[in-house]
Amino acid sequence: MASADSRKRSVVLALCKYLSLDPSVVPAEILDSDIKSLYLKIKEASGHGVDNSDEVLKWVAFAEAFPVANDACFENLKRLNDELSGNSVLLGNGLKPSEADVIVYSVVHSSLINLSDTNKENLSHVFRWMDYIQNKQEFVGLFEKILLQKPGFKPPVTKPVGVLEADLKSKTDQSIKNVKSEIQPSKDKNKAEGKPTADKEPTKPKAKPAEKEVAGKENEISVSLLNIQVGLICKAWKHPSADSLLVEEIDVGEAKLRQVVSGLAKYFSPDELTNRRVVLITNVKPGKLRDVVSEGLVLCASNEGPTVVEPLIPPEGAKIGERISFSGIDGKPEDVLNPKKKQLEKITPHLFTDDKGVATFKGIPFMTSGGPCTSSIPRATIK
Repeated sequence: MASADSRKRSVVLALCKYLSLDPSVVPAEILDSDIKSLYLKIKEASGHGVDNSDEVLKWVAFAEAFPVANDACFENLKRLNDELSGNSVLLGNGLKPSEADVIVYSVVHSSLINLSDTNKENLSHVFRWMDYIQNKQEFVGLFEKILLQKPGFKPPVTKPVGVLEADLKSKTDQSIKNVKSEIQPSKDKNKAEGKPTADKEPTKPKAKPAEKEVAGKENEISVSLLNIQVGLICKAWKHPSADSLLVEEIDVGEAKLRQVVSGLAKYFSPDELTNRRVVLITNVKPGKLRDVVSEGLVLCASNEGPTVVEPLIPPEGAKIGERISFSGIDGKPEDVLNPKKKQLEKITPHLFTDDKGVATFKGIPFMTSGGPCTSSIPRATIK
C-alpha cells in the first residue's frame, strides 16, 4: 500500500519525466500541497502553459480522491474501467498519453500491482490502458513494470483460392457421378421392357464457369491485391488549400519519396507525424486532392464517430518498404488498383483491429518481419 506522500512523489517524478523537467528544481515542500496545486506548480516550473480545462481537473480530482487503502480502491478502479471502455486514453487523440493519464497512472499504479487475479479480469480496460502507458512513457526506475499475460493470437485458417477450387471441383465431380448413377438404372429398365431409350446421355453440368465465378469473387476481396508497405514519414505540412488535410513525404524504400495527402489535420499536427512509422497502400491510383498529388493511402484505425483516429503502428523491427503479409493468403498485388472495379471498397470493410489492438484482415494479422502491426484503439475500423 502506498502512503499519501509516496504517491505524491510518484506524481512529481512522473510529471517531471513527461514534461522533460529536472526533478531537482522542484522544491521539497511541494509535497505538502494537494495534487492539484502540485500539478499547477510543476507545469509553471516547466514553462508549459497550465491547462485548467474541466476535463483535466476532473481527473486531477479523481487522483486526489483515490483511496490509499487497497481494499477501498476497487470501486474507483471500476469507474476508471468504465471510462476507458470506449477510449484508448483518458484525454487526447491516443497518439500520446496526456498529463491526466500520467497523473492517474502514478496514483493507481500501486493498487493495480496488488490486485487479485479475479479483480484484474474485471478491469480489462484499465489494464490495457496501463500497459499502453507504461510502454509508451518508459518510466524506467520510477514504477515497477506490471507484466500481463497476453493470449497468443491464432488467426483463423483460410484456404487459398487453389484449395477452394479443388474442393469445388471434387464436389462437382461427385454430383455428376450421382446424376449418372440415377440415370443408368432407368435406361436399363427401359431396355428390359422394350422401351426406346435416348442415345444421348444427359448434358453434364458445366462446372468450370461456376469454379471461375467463385474464384473471381474470392479474388475481388483478397487483400493480396493491395500492396501494403511499411513507411516512414520524413516530412509533413498543412495542405495549402484544405484545413482538414495534411501532406506527407513518405519513405517506402524507393529512390524517390512518395507524396501522400491524408485527412489527419484534425487529429495530428505536422510535427507529431514527422519521423513516425506508418502503414500505407502504395498501389492506389495517384490522383489530386484539392490540387495536390497523392500517391498512396495511409491506413488508420478509428473508433466510432470518429473521435480518435490513429495511423497503424508497424513494430520497431519492421523494415522500411517491406510488404505486409497475411498468413495463408498468397498472391501478387495489382500494379495499380482499378477504381472502376471498386477493389479497395470491397476489401476495406474486412479491415479492423481485434480486442488487443492488432490490425487484421478478416481476423488475420498484418504481419511484418518484426511482428504484427498494431493500434492503441481496440475493435476499431481500418481505412
